[in-house]
Amino acid sequence: MNYLAFDLGASSGRALLGTIDKDRLEIIELHRFPNGPVALPSGLHWNALGLWDEILQGLRKAASYQPISMGLDTWGVDFGLLDSQDALIGNPYHYRDRRTVGMMEAAFERVPREQIYAQTGIQFMELNSLYQLYAMAANQSPALEIAQTLLFMPDLLNFWLTGRKVNEFTIATTSQAYSPLTGTWATGLLEALGIPTHIFGEIAQSGTVLGALREEVARETGAKGMTVITPASHDTGSAVAAVPATNENFAWLSSGTWSILGAEARQPDLSEKALAFNFTNEGGVFDTWRLSKNISGLWFMQECKREWGISYDELTHLAAEARAFLAVIDVDDPIFFHPGDMPQKIRDYCANTGQAVPQTQGEITRVILESLALKYRQALEQLDELTGVRHDPLHIIGGGTRNQLLNQFAADATGRTVITGPVEATATGNILIQAIAMGHLADLAEARALVRSSFPPATYEPHADARWAEAFARLQTLQS
Repeated sequence: MNYLAFDLGASSGRALLGTIDKDRLEIIELHRFPNGPVALPSGLHWNALGLWDEILQGLRKAASYQPISMGLDTWGVDFGLLDSQDALIGNPYHYRDRRTVGMMEAAFERVPREQIYAQTGIQFMELNSLYQLYAMAANQSPALEIAQTLLFMPDLLNFWLTGRKVNEFTIATTSQAYSPLTGTWATGLLEALGIPTHIFGEIAQSGTVLGALREEVARETGAKGMTVITPASHDTGSAVAAVPATNENFAWLSSGTWSILGAEARQPDLSEKALAFNFTNEGGVFDTWRLSKNISGLWFMQECKREWGISYDELTHLAAEARAFLAVIDVDDPIFFHPGDMPQKIRDYCANTGQAVPQTQGEITRVILESLALKYRQALEQLDELTGVRHDPLHIIGGGTRNQLLNQFAADATGRTVITGPVEATATGNILIQAIAMGHLADLAEARALVRSSFPPATYEPHADARWAEAFARLQTLQS
């Protein structure tokens, strides 16, 4: 059985072919392309039409394999708006665009923070769809005034593929405009913020069969006879479906541009403590929720690589040789959120907080990796406190698993066993959900067993070192 997965991340996209043969899943990459922000006078945008062209190229390359189905996932929160004739209104904004600066605080003046969390259960981040939309409403955006339909990025691409307009569940829950209490859009909250509610449409569960490719798409690409399925359209949702866990009390960490750490839950947690810890409740697959926390991840490495022009492997090698525990940064400090000379931002942060200032590429990279591991510890301990369960092991999935130094730091900082893999977790989960939807796998348990038999994991045991506790105390001081 051949399946096609499109996985679009914040820095690149891929088309991958998955083949299930007995008790083994094999994945090959058919097409890879860059993805990133485009700066225009109007702000920071995504190149939606360029992404569409890359998807068509991926379909052409996949056609000869005759996949029976395809699924598409992307990053969260960003969206396109359609007018009354289903035409895209402008270029979708990038979540790092500056128009949302100050919008959370402005929204709290109309609806208190506690009330927003009680209705949505979503971590407060200025990039959330809710604040993007509030910024548009507050500035009387003409695009918002004429919009008839809001489609998140995977929903928009699926509409162009099939002609069907739906908002897939996992991607919808990233918006902070969905209520887990009612199982639908948080219309009262949206109305209180002056955001039109008619633009929000039908919510479809993961594994929904959308139908065949539009005739023009099938003819142009040669990809005929293929069924389009919504996997978990939010990439983290698909990635978590591929965690090869064997016990219930595991934690997972999706490691990429963002680090997202959490656990699989049966019910959302909208408690005061979850609010205090700023945890998020995003929809998972097959009646699960992802109780988790978003942490700024390998975005730091991407920005440093862009400044220095050297490879990730070289940066990691330099970090391994650099002085340990030179300084600590809070990777979620707002000064690191927007693009621009990340090495200097790190130096300035260390200087302003009275710490030793890293100078070399290796020192700066080591500060990044150690600080990420410390944030993992903090989030994991908060997760334990929320649930009353010690989560062990920590499964790390995604492209960040290639960074063996960070994997070991994560084990050392948290004091937990770290199990890594699969690397292509998002595409793997995407394919597994397609296979379940098509009736070729029975359920999530069978799908995860297939992952274990197909992708042998690597294990990292923690090394005792008192300096991690000292560094963790320093991080907490920085946050106080």
